[in-house]
Amino acid sequence: MTRRAIIEVHSIDYVPHAERHGKVRDLWPVWFAGDANLATVAVGVIGIALGGTMFWTALAVIGGCALGTFFMAFHSTQGPQLGLPQLIQSRPQFGYMGALLVWVVAMVAYIGYNAFNGVLAAQAVHQLAGAHAPAHRSIILMFLLLACAMAVVGYDWIHHLQRIVAYCMLTLLAIFTVGGLWVIPVPPQLLELGTFRTIPFLVQFFAAAAYQLSWSIYVSDYSRYLPPNVGVVASFVWTYVGAMVGGAWMMLVGTYAAALSPHADVAGAMQQAADALAPGFGSWLLAGALLGLMSISALNFYGASLTLLSVADCYRPQRAGIGRRLAALAVAAVLSIAIALAASKDFVSRFADLLAVLLYLFTPWTAINLVDFYWVRKCRYSVREIFNPHGIYGRWSWRGLLAYGVGFAAMIPFFSTGMYVGPVARALGGADLAMLVGLPVSSLVYLWACRSLDIRREWAAALLADQGLESAVPDSA
Repeated sequence: MTRRAIIEVHSIDYVPHAERHGKVRDLWPVWFAGDANLATVAVGVIGIALGGTMFWTALAVIGGCALGTFFMAFHSTQGPQLGLPQLIQSRPQFGYMGALLVWVVAMVAYIGYNAFNGVLAAQAVHQLAGAHAPAHRSIILMFLLLACAMAVVGYDWIHHLQRIVAYCMLTLLAIFTVGGLWVIPVPPQLLELGTFRTIPFLVQFFAAAAYQLSWSIYVSDYSRYLPPNVGVVASFVWTYVGAMVGGAWMMLVGTYAAALSPHADVAGAMQQAADALAPGFGSWLLAGALLGLMSISALNFYGASLTLLSVADCYRPQRAGIGRRLAALAVAAVLSIAIALAASKDFVSRFADLLAVLLYLFTPWTAINLVDFYWVRKCRYSVREIFNPHGIYGRWSWRGLLAYGVGFAAMIPFFSTGMYVGPVARALGGADLAMLVGLPVSSLVYLWACRSLDIRREWAAALLADQGLESAVPDSA
């Protein structure tokens, strides 16, 4: 690839220093709003649906959120350092073409989440409008097309909406939580420890962890707009606070609502729980969560379009343009709508299966990416060489691909979903411990594979390659 072609790619993916803006504390409303939606509530329902008690399900929610958000927030710190989308930054670990593996995984997440978001939106609108609601399929179609239209408008408008969602949901959740503690009569059996059930607890724990971890694929897509002098600790803390508080809070609302109304769907249970505080308040809380679902669906479409353009760029350098963006968004929208319209009525169990699959796919990648960034290369990369198919990072990196393959294979015996239960998971009564295996195995294999990497020579080559980078990137980038 020529130097000119490399600079043109930057107009799609790289944010020059001169165009970085905002304050690091702005990360918390982005990720609080990202979690303050109906899909997050659905995650908190899973343990109850499997027969768990409210106490142990709530404990699993908090623990799972803490674990998943920990890794997710460390990915957020990469954005200000490099100014690149998260998945582009995977090229040093997997190679220029090898990173396509990660992008395929990301597309599964984007499309899968938005398909389920469409189904949830239909539930919520039917709950709010009752007999006056349009047909189920019509709501799914209108919701996803509107979310796609918001993604067309762009990054800044999505963030304006997220700030509104963040403060609205913060107010509504505070009223519901504080008021609920004093007003809503909680059945005594819900407060008892009850019998500890391993399977519901572990499924809920790792579902919460997977949901939070899944933000890792694009968490730095938004932190990359911050100035490069933003520190690692600051970006970690503000991301962690927003995502952890928003995620755990909304999941606990789902846990509480499902325990009170175990036979209602997600939207119905949430509305009934809030109406117990004050008649009509449930509609306000549900509407706020629906608005949050709209904003995160727009973000998913935005991320999917970036991913598709990056995939196309691997084969032919892409110039930024509204035509290509619209084409990428159209592909993402068609796939999401098709899956949503074909979704089964058994929503919760299918959603749990999706989260389990995403956990299996993301675990090796997050281990490799973070070990490489913080341990192997110590935050030193060449932005220019990341866009060079024949550069220092290569087209295919056997180190990352080997570590991913070995880590994924090591998890297979521990898989436990409705589609497949591995031999170890079966011996443990269905307990899913795959993440606890995949993280250390992938990390250790990657470190072993990098033992012969001449990192000092690579640093020198990276420094030489990036000389004059900022002055070379046009102002229109």
